[in-house]
Amino acid sequence: MTLSKRLLALSSLVFLLLSATVLAIWQLPTSNEQPVRIEVVSGDTISSLSRRWQADGWLPSALLLRLQARLTGQERVLRVGEYDVPAALSGTELLNFLANATPVTYRVSLIEGLQLREALTALAEAPRLTQDLNPLTPERVGEMLGLQGNPEGWLYPDTYVYHSGEGVSSVIRQAYQRMREQLAAAWEARAADVPYKSPYEALIMASIVEKETGVVAERPVIAGVFVRRLQQNMRLETDPTVIYGLGPQFDGNLRKKHLQDRTNPYNTYRQKGLPPTPIALAGRAALDAALNPADGDELYFVARGDGSHQFSATLEEHNKAVRKYQIFRRKKDYRSAPAEAATPES
Repeated sequence: MTLSKRLLALSSLVFLLLSATVLAIWQLPTSNEQPVRIEVVSGDTISSLSRRWQADGWLPSALLLRLQARLTGQERVLRVGEYDVPAALSGTELLNFLANATPVTYRVSLIEGLQLREALTALAEAPRLTQDLNPLTPERVGEMLGLQGNPEGWLYPDTYVYHSGEGVSSVIRQAYQRMREQLAAAWEARAADVPYKSPYEALIMASIVEKETGVVAERPVIAGVFVRRLQQNMRLETDPTVIYGLGPQFDGNLRKKHLQDRTNPYNTYRQKGLPPTPIALAGRAALDAALNPADGDELYFVARGDGSHQFSATLEEHNKAVRKYQIFRRKKDYRSAPAEAATPES
């Protein structure tokens, strides 16, 4: 073999060895044997995160990942959120994962019947939800949503999914939009003779129905009682509205002086018509009940003590039921809400 041929063969061998080395380095996998959770926050870059991941011990080379990101045009693939990075990815696989992966999600539930302040407490305590609305108060929520007056009742009770770092304002806007949509749909399907002047009045009634019973089948019946009382110019006389008007001063006991207080605008024992605003978050079943109340002649109801109610058409029948369920037979295990197993939600 001539010298030139030997040099050519040696050059080829060196080239092959270098190519293999570069390829091996390029495909160098991460060292995590299990998925590792990472978090990307606003302002993070491939440069800053790669240094952190190298220091954490599972990324073999921050420099290599930065080089791969630059050469493949993936320096801006990061999105805010948490991600579970699979084991043993090459640098390019890691960049592709960051570009396309679905963030880890969390859930927060706003329960039917909660007051807005209670719902905001649930949102304030939700893990990994950024509190970007300060202070998180009904007044601040109303301002953000552009609502005049008390924003009570305008969040739709449901379970909301969010990712780490998402703002609480985003969840609130979703809940507000859901309520607008649900209320509009229920309003479109309303009975012809309901006495409301606007969807908002129906929302007020739905919130009262929501607070009065946890028994699904009773909601249209209770709505029917209240609608007939409105139509006959009778006061609603419902305890939950009085309690709402008392606010933080309510200690769990509704007293005679509370029912006689004319200064409480939510005291439906003294004020005729609907209270000024909703008193809680109303679900779709309560909205439907308020807008499609059950037919009948009942004008009164009293709690039986097992979560359900006894309905009456006359005051005489009602007083008899009050004596039976509230005075003579008030049970030791009396409860205002039904047992969960006995009243499954639809």
